[in-house]
Amino acid sequence: MGMGTSTFVIRWINFLTMLLAIAVVVFGVWMSTHHDGCRRSLTLPVICVGGIIFLISITGFLGALKNNSILLWIYLILLCFVLVGILVFTVLAFIVTNNGSGHNVDGLRYKEYQLKDYSSWFLNQLNNTHNWKHLKSCLVKSEDCNNLSKEYKTSKQYKSAKLTPIEAGCCRPPSECGYPAVNASYYDLSFHPVSSNKDCKLYKNSREVKCYNCDSCKAGVAQYMKLEWRIVAIFNVFLFLVLSTIYFVGCCARRNAARNQSKS
Repeated sequence: MGMGTSTFVIRWINFLTMLLAIAVVVFGVWMSTHHDGCRRSLTLPVICVGGIIFLISITGFLGALKNNSILLWIYLILLCFVLVGILVFTVLAFIVTNNGSGHNVDGLRYKEYQLKDYSSWFLNQLNNTHNWKHLKSCLVKSEDCNNLSKEYKTSKQYKSAKLTPIEAGCCRPPSECGYPAVNASYYDLSFHPVSSNKDCKLYKNSREVKCYNCDSCKAGVAQYMKLEWRIVAIFNVFLFLVLSTIYFVGCCARRNAARNQSKS
């Protein structure tokens, strides 16, 4: 790649990523002031990611602008760490999300999930008392379970609904319990459960209780996290390829800058 081309490409790529980094930081600050404690926990990682992107981008931009091989070396080293980090995280994400899948239930359009099917990492995170207490409070605040009765007016509509993993695991008792559904948010608990599953006794119709203490709820959250992690992992594969290309162009720019300095 030519001297002028590589430095030009690096310069403008990093200028655009600097603008992106500023937008990410601003978004993180906005999240910290407009969201509740559940989503606010994401703000620090978002701001940190924005800060790292800005630091790397401004280093690459100045290196290409001034044709400075030292700055470009620093830029390439930082970018190399990012590439290694993305690669490690992506591999771990695919390993962690490899286990776990739903179980079909006769008469239902959605699947039910069991906590034992998921990886030990998910089990450790969700069985941690502190972690689950925070997650449970977020689930209660979300009102997802209480909104089911508004979305599905009749028992027939509810039985033919396609619930999300969290709705299936946290808003209702497992099907094996045998409790008849009066409506989307109320079950007749006067029936003796036909299963020994401990979740059958943990379920209550109360808005604050539901099945939030059940393993089926933790399994629903695990399935949700699995899907989210898979999306992030797939995105990271494309990001890794793009950054690898940028890294190659940066190597060309650094080599050209070193040649210029040696000539002068």
